[in-house]
Amino acid sequence: MAERARASSAHISPSAHYTGYVWYRHQLAEPAFATDFGRWVHALLKPITWGARAGFGIDLENLLLQRHLLIDQRLTDAIERGGVTQVVEIACGLSPRGRRFTARYPALRYIEADLSVMAARKRLLLQSQGWLTAQHQVKVVDIIPNAGADSLAGLFAGLDHSKPVLVITEGLVNYFELPVIEGFWTRLAAQLKQFPQATYLTELYPDLHEHPRYRQLRWGVKLVGYLTRGSYPLHYRDPAQIVGGFQRCGFSAVSVLDPNQFASSLGLSPPRVPGLVRVIEARC
Repeated sequence: MAERARASSAHISPSAHYTGYVWYRHQLAEPAFATDFGRWVHALLKPITWGARAGFGIDLENLLLQRHLLIDQRLTDAIERGGVTQVVEIACGLSPRGRRFTARYPALRYIEADLSVMAARKRLLLQSQGWLTAQHQVKVVDIIPNAGADSLAGLFAGLDHSKPVLVITEGLVNYFELPVIEGFWTRLAAQLKQFPQATYLTELYPDLHEHPRYRQLRWGVKLVGYLTRGSYPLHYRDPAQIVGGFQRCGFSAVSVLDPNQFASSLGLSPPRVPGLVRVIEARC
Protein backbone atom coordinates (compact mmCIF):
# COMPACT_ATOMS: atom_id res chain seq x y z
CA MET A 1 0.00 0.00 0.00
CA ALA A 2 2.82 2.42 0.82
CA GLU A 3 4.34 1.98 -2.62
CA ARG A 4 0.96 2.52 -4.26
CA ALA A 5 0.40 5.66 -2.16
CA ARG A 6 3.88 6.94 -2.97
CA ALA A 7 3.20 6.55 -6.68
CA SER A 8 -0.19 8.24 -6.41
CA SER A 9 1.35 11.30 -4.79
CA ALA A 10 2.67 12.25 -8.22
CA HIS A 11 -0.93 12.80 -9.36
CA ILE A 12 -1.36 15.82 -7.11
CA SER A 13 0.93 18.33 -8.83
CA PRO A 14 -1.10 18.90 -12.08
CA SER A 15 -4.09 20.15 -10.08
CA ALA A 16 -1.80 22.68 -8.40
CA HIS A 17 -1.60 24.56 -11.69
CA TYR A 18 -5.39 24.81 -11.92
CA THR A 19 -5.84 26.03 -8.34
CA GLY A 20 -2.90 28.41 -8.73
CA TYR A 21 -4.69 30.05 -11.63
CA VAL A 22 -7.96 30.19 -9.67
CA TRP A 23 -6.22 32.04 -6.81
CA TYR A 24 -4.79 34.49 -9.34
CA ARG A 25 -8.19 35.04 -11.00
CA HIS A 26 -9.69 35.95 -7.65
CA GLN A 27 -6.88 38.32 -6.67
CA LEU A 28 -5.47 36.00 -4.03
CA ALA A 29 -2.16 35.52 -5.85
CA GLU A 30 0.29 37.59 -7.81
CA PRO A 31 0.85 36.89 -11.54
CA ALA A 32 3.91 34.73 -10.86
CA PHE A 33 1.64 32.01 -9.44
CA ALA A 34 -0.43 31.71 -12.63
CA THR A 35 1.05 29.25 -15.12
CA ASP A 36 0.23 28.76 -18.80
CA PHE A 37 -0.79 25.18 -18.02
CA GLY A 38 -3.12 26.34 -15.27
CA ARG A 39 -4.69 28.89 -17.60
CA TRP A 40 -5.14 26.20 -20.29
CA VAL A 41 -6.77 23.72 -17.89
CA HIS A 42 -9.08 26.42 -16.58
CA ALA A 43 -10.21 27.25 -20.13
CA LEU A 44 -10.62 23.56 -20.95
CA LEU A 45 -12.90 22.96 -17.95
CA LYS A 46 -14.89 26.15 -18.33
CA PRO A 47 -17.88 24.55 -20.18
CA ILE A 48 -18.06 21.77 -17.56
CA THR A 49 -17.83 24.10 -14.58
CA TRP A 50 -20.43 26.40 -16.16
CA GLY A 51 -22.81 23.47 -16.67
CA ALA A 52 -22.38 22.28 -13.08
CA ARG A 53 -23.03 25.78 -11.79
CA ALA A 54 -26.04 26.50 -14.01
CA GLY A 55 -27.64 23.08 -13.83
CA PHE A 56 -26.92 21.88 -10.31
CA GLY A 57 -25.78 24.89 -8.33
CA ILE A 58 -22.33 23.37 -7.81
CA ASP A 59 -19.65 26.02 -8.32
CA LEU A 60 -16.18 24.46 -8.41
CA GLU A 61 -14.35 27.74 -8.02
CA ASN A 62 -16.57 28.72 -5.12
CA LEU A 63 -15.77 25.40 -3.43
CA LEU A 64 -12.06 26.11 -3.82
CA LEU A 65 -12.50 29.65 -2.49
CA GLN A 66 -14.57 28.41 0.46
CA ARG A 67 -11.86 26.10 1.72
CA HIS A 68 -9.00 28.49 0.93
CA LEU A 69 -10.52 31.56 2.56
CA LEU A 70 -11.77 29.71 5.63
CA ILE A 71 -8.31 28.23 6.21
CA ASP A 72 -6.89 31.75 5.79
CA GLN A 73 -9.38 33.06 8.34
CA ARG A 74 -8.51 30.39 10.91
CA LEU A 75 -4.79 30.94 10.31
CA THR A 76 -5.16 34.69 10.81
CA ASP A 77 -6.97 34.09 14.10
CA ALA A 78 -4.26 31.64 15.23
CA ILE A 79 -1.54 34.22 14.54
CA GLU A 80 -3.27 37.27 15.96
CA ARG A 81 -4.99 35.65 18.95
CA GLY A 82 -3.36 32.26 19.42
CA GLY A 83 0.28 33.29 19.42
CA VAL A 84 1.32 31.14 16.45
CA THR A 85 4.71 32.22 15.09
CA GLN A 86 5.59 29.29 12.82
CA VAL A 87 3.52 27.69 10.06
CA VAL A 88 4.17 24.60 7.94
CA GLU A 89 2.17 24.17 4.72
CA ILE A 90 2.52 20.62 3.41
CA ALA A 91 1.68 19.88 -0.24
CA CYS A 92 2.01 23.62 -0.83
CA GLY A 93 1.87 23.36 -4.64
CA LEU A 94 1.35 26.82 -6.12
CA SER A 95 -0.51 28.12 -3.08
CA PRO A 96 0.10 31.86 -2.58
CA ARG A 97 -0.66 31.66 1.13
CA GLY A 98 2.97 31.65 2.26
CA ARG A 99 3.71 34.77 0.24
CA ARG A 100 0.61 36.61 1.46
CA PHE A 101 1.07 35.78 5.13
CA THR A 102 4.80 36.48 5.32
CA ALA A 103 4.17 39.85 3.65
CA ARG A 104 1.43 40.58 6.19
CA TYR A 105 3.35 39.23 9.21
CA PRO A 106 7.11 39.79 8.63
CA ALA A 107 8.10 38.01 11.87
CA LEU A 108 6.18 34.84 10.92
CA ARG A 109 8.26 31.79 10.08
CA TYR A 110 6.62 30.00 7.15
CA ILE A 111 7.82 26.65 5.80
CA GLU A 112 6.33 25.40 2.53
CA ALA A 113 6.88 21.72 1.71
CA ASP A 114 6.10 19.39 -1.17
CA LEU A 115 7.53 16.53 -3.20
CA SER A 116 10.94 17.27 -4.68
CA VAL A 117 9.85 18.37 -8.19
CA MET A 118 7.07 20.64 -6.94
CA ALA A 119 9.25 22.00 -4.12
CA ALA A 120 12.00 22.89 -6.61
CA ARG A 121 9.49 24.73 -8.80
CA LYS A 122 8.04 26.62 -5.84
CA ARG A 123 11.48 27.53 -4.55
CA LEU A 124 12.48 28.88 -7.97
CA LEU A 125 9.25 30.88 -8.22
CA LEU A 126 9.75 32.54 -4.83
CA GLN A 127 13.46 33.07 -5.44
CA SER A 128 12.88 34.72 -8.83
CA GLN A 129 10.58 37.28 -7.20
CA GLY A 130 12.87 37.93 -4.24
CA TRP A 131 10.35 36.44 -1.81
CA LEU A 132 12.51 33.63 -0.40
CA THR A 133 13.99 34.63 2.98
CA ALA A 134 15.28 33.09 6.16
CA GLN A 135 11.72 33.32 7.48
CA HIS A 136 10.05 31.93 4.35
CA GLN A 137 11.54 28.69 3.05
CA VAL A 138 10.63 25.74 0.85
CA LYS A 139 11.57 22.19 1.82
CA VAL A 140 11.07 18.69 0.43
CA VAL A 141 8.69 16.30 2.17
CA ASP A 142 7.07 12.98 1.41
CA ILE A 143 4.14 12.25 3.73
CA ILE A 144 4.50 8.46 3.44
CA PRO A 145 7.90 7.46 4.98
CA ASN A 146 8.24 6.98 8.72
CA ALA A 147 11.81 8.28 8.81
CA GLY A 148 14.46 9.94 6.70
CA ALA A 149 15.45 13.43 5.63
CA ASP A 150 12.27 13.91 3.56
CA SER A 151 9.91 12.46 6.17
CA LEU A 152 7.69 14.45 8.54
CA ALA A 153 10.24 13.92 11.30
CA GLY A 154 12.93 15.47 9.11
CA LEU A 155 10.66 18.39 8.22
CA PHE A 156 9.76 19.24 11.82
CA ALA A 157 13.27 18.74 13.19
CA GLY A 158 14.26 22.26 12.12
CA LEU A 159 11.42 24.04 13.94
CA ASP A 160 11.52 25.66 17.37
CA HIS A 161 9.86 23.08 19.61
CA SER A 162 9.37 25.61 22.39
CA LYS A 163 6.88 27.66 20.35
CA PRO A 164 3.38 26.96 18.96
CA VAL A 165 3.08 25.63 15.43
CA LEU A 166 0.27 25.44 12.90
CA VAL A 167 0.23 22.96 10.00
CA ILE A 168 -1.84 23.27 6.83
CA THR A 169 -2.65 20.81 4.08
CA GLU A 170 -4.99 21.96 1.33
CA GLY A 171 -5.97 19.92 -1.69
CA LEU A 172 -4.19 16.81 -0.40
CA VAL A 173 -6.42 14.60 1.72
CA ASN A 174 -8.89 13.24 -0.84
CA TYR A 175 -6.19 12.07 -3.22
CA PHE A 176 -5.43 9.17 -0.85
CA GLU A 177 -7.40 6.19 0.38
CA LEU A 178 -8.50 6.59 4.00
CA PRO A 179 -5.99 4.11 5.57
CA VAL A 180 -3.12 5.95 3.88
CA ILE A 181 -4.22 9.43 4.92
CA GLU A 182 -4.99 8.27 8.46
CA GLY A 183 -1.44 6.92 8.59
CA PHE A 184 -0.20 10.39 7.65
CA TRP A 185 -2.42 12.01 10.29
CA THR A 186 -1.10 9.61 12.94
CA ARG A 187 2.52 10.46 12.09
CA LEU A 188 1.64 14.15 11.96
CA ALA A 189 -0.05 14.08 15.37
CA ALA A 190 3.03 12.37 16.84
CA GLN A 191 5.18 15.25 15.56
CA LEU A 192 2.79 17.94 16.76
CA LYS A 193 2.70 16.54 20.30
CA GLN A 194 6.31 17.71 20.66
CA PHE A 195 5.14 21.35 20.66
CA PRO A 196 3.49 23.25 23.54
CA GLN A 197 0.57 24.12 21.26
CA ALA A 198 -0.19 22.69 17.82
CA THR A 199 -3.03 23.10 15.33
CA TYR A 200 -3.73 21.32 12.06
CA LEU A 201 -5.97 22.85 9.37
CA THR A 202 -7.12 20.84 6.39
CA GLU A 203 -10.15 20.27 4.20
CA LEU A 204 -11.92 17.13 3.12
CA TYR A 205 -14.93 16.14 1.09
CA PRO A 206 -17.13 13.74 3.07
CA ASP A 207 -19.17 10.99 1.45
CA LEU A 208 -22.46 12.87 1.85
CA HIS A 209 -25.04 10.33 0.69
CA GLU A 210 -27.91 12.56 1.83
CA HIS A 211 -26.72 15.55 -0.19
CA PRO A 212 -29.28 16.59 -2.86
CA ARG A 213 -26.49 16.70 -5.44
CA TYR A 214 -24.83 13.42 -4.45
CA ARG A 215 -25.07 11.87 -7.92
CA GLN A 216 -23.48 14.93 -9.50
CA LEU A 217 -20.83 14.92 -6.76
CA ARG A 218 -19.90 11.33 -7.62
CA TRP A 219 -19.69 12.29 -11.29
CA GLY A 220 -17.41 15.18 -10.37
CA VAL A 221 -15.22 12.86 -8.31
CA LYS A 222 -14.77 10.59 -11.32
CA LEU A 223 -13.84 13.59 -13.44
CA VAL A 224 -11.22 14.76 -10.93
CA GLY A 225 -9.79 11.24 -10.80
CA TYR A 226 -9.57 11.12 -14.59
CA LEU A 227 -7.88 14.52 -14.85
CA THR A 228 -5.33 13.66 -12.17
CA ARG A 229 -4.78 10.10 -13.39
CA GLY A 230 -5.67 8.70 -9.99
CA SER A 231 -8.64 8.34 -7.68
CA TYR A 232 -10.44 10.81 -5.43
CA PRO A 233 -12.03 8.84 -2.60
CA LEU A 234 -14.53 10.54 -0.29
CA HIS A 235 -13.89 10.05 3.43
CA TYR A 236 -16.38 9.63 6.32
CA ARG A 237 -20.14 10.18 6.27
CA ASP A 238 -20.79 12.87 8.90
CA PRO A 239 -19.08 15.12 11.48
CA ALA A 240 -19.15 12.42 14.15
CA GLN A 241 -17.17 10.05 11.91
CA ILE A 242 -14.73 12.83 11.05
CA VAL A 243 -14.12 13.68 14.71
CA GLY A 244 -13.72 9.99 15.58
CA GLY A 245 -11.25 9.45 12.76
CA PHE A 246 -9.02 12.33 13.77
CA GLN A 247 -9.15 11.34 17.43
CA ARG A 248 -8.06 7.81 16.57
CA CYS A 249 -5.06 9.36 14.83
CA GLY A 250 -4.02 11.22 17.98
CA PHE A 251 -5.75 14.59 17.83
CA SER A 252 -7.49 15.59 21.05
CA ALA A 253 -9.80 18.43 19.96
CA VAL A 254 -11.46 18.42 16.53
CA SER A 255 -13.80 20.99 14.98
CA VAL A 256 -15.65 20.33 11.72
CA LEU A 257 -16.43 23.62 9.97
CA ASP A 258 -18.91 24.05 7.12
CA PRO A 259 -17.72 27.01 4.99
CA ASN A 260 -21.32 27.72 3.97
CA GLN A 261 -21.90 28.98 7.50
CA PHE A 262 -19.05 31.49 7.10
CA ALA A 263 -19.99 32.76 3.62
CA SER A 264 -20.72 36.31 4.77
CA SER A 265 -17.50 36.75 6.74
CA LEU A 266 -15.52 35.23 3.85
CA GLY A 267 -17.03 37.68 1.36
CA LEU A 268 -18.70 34.92 -0.67
CA SER A 269 -22.17 34.70 -2.15
CA PRO A 270 -24.86 32.87 -0.15
CA PRO A 271 -24.83 29.15 -1.07
CA ARG A 272 -27.47 27.70 -3.40
CA VAL A 273 -27.06 24.13 -2.14
CA PRO A 274 -25.78 22.53 1.09
CA GLY A 275 -21.99 22.59 1.41
CA LEU A 276 -19.82 19.83 -0.02
CA VAL A 277 -16.48 20.65 1.62
CA ARG A 278 -15.53 20.75 5.29
CA VAL A 279 -12.57 22.47 6.93
CA ILE A 280 -11.10 20.57 9.87
CA GLU A 281 -9.35 22.27 12.76
CA ALA A 282 -7.61 19.64 14.88
CA ARG A 283 -5.42 20.24 17.92
CA CYS A 284 -2.89 18.27 19.92
